[in-house]
Amino acid sequence: MHLFYTPDISGTAYTLNEEESRHAVRVLRLEAGDIIRLIDGKGGFYTAEIMDAHQKHCSVRVTASQKEFDKRLHRLHIAIAPTKSNDRTEWFVEKATEIGIDEISLLDCDNSERTVVKTERLQKVAIAAIKQSLKAYLPQIHEMSGFKKFISSTKELQMQKFIAHCHSREQLPHLKSRFTKGDALVLIGPEGDFSAEEVRLAVENGFIEISLGSSRLRTETAALYACTTINLLNND
Repeated sequence: MHLFYTPDISGTAYTLNEEESRHAVRVLRLEAGDIIRLIDGKGGFYTAEIMDAHQKHCSVRVTASQKEFDKRLHRLHIAIAPTKSNDRTEWFVEKATEIGIDEISLLDCDNSERTVVKTERLQKVAIAAIKQSLKAYLPQIHEMSGFKKFISSTKELQMQKFIAHCHSREQLPHLKSRFTKGDALVLIGPEGDFSAEEVRLAVENGFIEISLGSSRLRTETAALYACTTINLLNND
C-alpha cells in the first residue's frame, strides 16, 4: 500500500507536494491510473487515483474517504526531557508514533543535557512513522518548555498524571498498578533524573509518583516503556 501525507487535502482534486510527488513518480515509479492512499494527520484516510504522474506536482483524484480512521479511544501525552543525542530522541518519537501517542512535549529540566531541539525534524520523523504504521493521526509535538511552566499548564487537565523517577528510598508503585483505563500524561526525566524540587512541584500539582520497574532505563527507553504499557492496558 502506497501511503502519502496530505495535510491540506480538501475536495476530490489534490496535488501532492514536490517531495511526495518525487517519491511517487521517481522512486515508486507510479503512473497515471495507479491507486494510492492519502492521510491528512487528522484522522482522514483517502483512496485516490493518479491523474497526472508529474514528478514535481503529481495530481490525484480522491475516489473514497474515511473520517476518524482507526481512532484511538484514549489520549496519551508523554512529556520527556530530550536526550543528549538527538538520534535517541528521534528514535523515541518514531517508535511511540508507530505504537500510538497523541502528544509529545519536550521538557527543559534542572538536569537536562539538551535545551534546544529542532521540532521540525521530529515532526518529519513522526510523519514518516504514521506512514510506516498506517496511522491517520499525527501526534502533536510541542516546543521545549521549562519544567515549572509546563507543570503550571497542566493544572486544568482532566486526565491521569504521572511522574516517573528514582528518588524514593522506598519502591514506588509501578505504573500499571496505578493506571486505570483512560487518558494519561506521563513525565519522563533526563538521564540525571528529575530534581527533588521538580518531583515535589509535580506532586503538588496532582501528579502521581510511579516506577517503571526495577531496571534503570535510559530516558528514551523509559518513555517508550510508559507508552507501550498504557497502550496495552487501554486495549486490554
